Amino acid sequence: MKSRVPKQFQGGGQDMNSMIHQARKMQDQITALQEDIEQRSFSAQAGGGAVSVTVSGKKTIEKIELKPEVVDPTDIEMLQDLIMSAVNEAINSVEETTEKEMSKITGGVALPGLF
Repeated sequence: MKSRVPKQFQGGGQDMNSMIHQARKMQDQITALQEDIEQRSFSAQAGGGAVSVTVSGKKTIEKIELKPEVVDPTDIEMLQDLIMSAVNEAINSVEETTEKEMSKITGGVALPGLF
């Protein structure tokens, strides 16, 4: 029984070498982008700017700023909600930026485990 091998894989390995080269190049670009994003800061606000949060591209909180008028000892839950909302929005910004910029490299093809 003969097996059928696609034309691009028949004969010399030139096309296979080209594919390997392209994959390595893409991997290098992805690594560089990941390192670049990790160095960036992403900010978000909640409550009309009453709470501001800055996170790194590694999704760690760098700064939380609260306007004095949002600190109400009788309503701690509102402050907690505003902080949580701003943190989540900043983290979503990291993820959206990563996905958007990765798709430029990968041509929109989702590569499992990369981001």
